Amino acid sequence: MLEHGGRLHRAAREYGIPLEDWLDLSTGISPFAWPVPAIPPSAWHRLPEDDDGVIDAARAYYRAPHVLPVAGSQAAIQALPQLRSSSRVGIIAPGYAEHAYAWQRARHHVERHAADALLANSEQWDVLVLVHPNNPGGERFHPHDLLRVHAELAARGGWLVVDEAFMDVTPQDSLCPYTDRDGLIVLRSVGKFFGLAGARAGFVCAAPAWLEALQERLGPWTLSGPTRYVLQQALNDRHWQTQARSQLLLASQRLAALLTRHGLVPTAGCGLFQWYLRDDALALHRALAKRAIFTRLFDTPSSLRFGLLPDDASFERLDGALAEVLA
Repeated sequence: MLEHGGRLHRAAREYGIPLEDWLDLSTGISPFAWPVPAIPPSAWHRLPEDDDGVIDAARAYYRAPHVLPVAGSQAAIQALPQLRSSSRVGIIAPGYAEHAYAWQRARHHVERHAADALLANSEQWDVLVLVHPNNPGGERFHPHDLLRVHAELAARGGWLVVDEAFMDVTPQDSLCPYTDRDGLIVLRSVGKFFGLAGARAGFVCAAPAWLEALQERLGPWTLSGPTRYVLQQALNDRHWQTQARSQLLLASQRLAALLTRHGLVPTAGCGLFQWYLRDDALALHRALAKRAIFTRLFDTPSSLRFGLLPDDASFERLDGALAEVLA
């Protein structure tokens, strides 16, 4: 199992600090979660049904011709490599490590490269896997450039897989509207933007043939009834979504400004996190953890990712801790 952010219980045990005392900045999950309403008892009592409105809500929200609900984009990440015979797969680096792990486990030939190298040599790959915006590297791509690369891949039976888990803050850059094209597969998550990571829910946008093959691999009832009920309400809540995008962008800019004041000019970021390359990232991570502030540590390259702060008190707390640590 690969390491991920959010291992707060383990950090509390390791540093001997009560769980409730921590400021958890280790994930890219919005601290301003969509307010979950009361769930009707029928959602618990009946088997989920595909025509309950969730798919229609997702198609409208993502502006996608076809979608498949999945148990988080992680489920699709693990299953997609099993739908192809042995392939040459280029994956963005640094990036979400589960992509390379899944393709390697399925015995594909995998190479990890920086985004520029992947796109400049797209003829080398049968499958190209990008994260947009990238996590943690923050790379962004123009949709037209990605569609051009997709056309080159598709002409020889290849795929372009784009993980858009952090796209919701900037939906205008999404490739979801183009996913009726064969070999273009986009993964979306409701965990980050909506703050509903515990629901373990996401969607795959792709041509019907690939969605049918993926559904056959995953089996029925990938999402529970209560999760489907909550998702339908959240995906249809346009007023909240507009407000949340503005709130997240302001919070991300404020976090970047705070880090910059302490000499930690972010290397990259997006509307849900800021990322900083630093040779002594481990030492900074541990120093902050001793003050019950939990960041996401990366070994390769040595770096820290800071999630968004939920309120003024959290900003003051991080500000004070950085002043102590970096003095």
